Amino acid sequence: MTKILYVEDDLSLSFVTRDQLEKRDYEIVSCENGKQALTAFKKSIFDLCILDVMLPEMDGFELAKKIRETNKHVPIIFLTARSMQEDKLEGLSLGGDDYITKPFNIEELCLKIQVFLKRKLVNQPVKEFYTIGSFTLDVKEQKLLKGEIERKLTIKETKLLSLLIQKVNTITKRENILVSLWGKNDYFLGRSLDVFISKLRKHFSEDPMIKIENIRGVGFKLVVLEEES
Repeated sequence: MTKILYVEDDLSLSFVTRDQLEKRDYEIVSCENGKQALTAFKKSIFDLCILDVMLPEMDGFELAKKIRETNKHVPIIFLTARSMQEDKLEGLSLGGDDYITKPFNIEELCLKIQVFLKRKLVNQPVKEFYTIGSFTLDVKEQKLLKGEIERKLTIKETKLLSLLIQKVNTITKRENILVSLWGKNDYFLGRSLDVFISKLRKHFSEDPMIKIENIRGVGFKLVVLEEES
C-alpha cells in the first residue's frame, strides 16, 4: 500500500482530504505541524509527501529542506493558499516536485499523486555499493565484502541489509521491512525475518562497531559506531 505523509494544520480540510485519499486505498499519516511531520518522516518510509506551506512550528519549505537532507528522491507536493510566483520558485528550488493552490480539487491532487508515483518507480535509483563500517555491500552481486573475504548473500538478505543501511542509526519499522521483502505484514513472515536478521548479525559478529538492534514492538536499527580518534 502506498504510504503518504500529509501535513496540514487546517483540521477540517485535513479530515476531508485524508478521508478521500484513504477511500482510494492510500495509507495516510496526517500531521498538524512541521516538527511533528519531520519526526514522523524519520520513523517511517513514505512513498510521497504532501506539505502545506503555511504550518506552525516549522513551515512547509523548511520541512521540505530537512526531508531532502535525508531523502533526495521522495516526491513532494506543496499545498498553499498563496499563488505568488516567488513562493512557487522557492518551493521548487528546495526540492519540491509540484504545487497545488488551495482550494484544490481532490481529483487533481490524486492525478498528481499517480503521476509522481509512476515516475518514482521508473526513476527509482539503484545503488550498487554501500559501505558499513569495515564492510562493503555489493548489491548487484549480492555479496558482503571485507578485505579479501567475500560472503555470498541471498536476495532477501541483500534487500534486508539495503533497507537497514538506508536508515542507518535510525529505526526501520518491522512492518515496512515485511511489506518491502514479502509484500505483506504477516506473523509467520515475521519469524522468517527474525532468521534473516540473525544471519546478518553473524556476518557482522567480528566487527564490534556494527550492531543490529531489536527495538521491541517497533523494528530494527542498524547501528554503526564511529571509532574514537
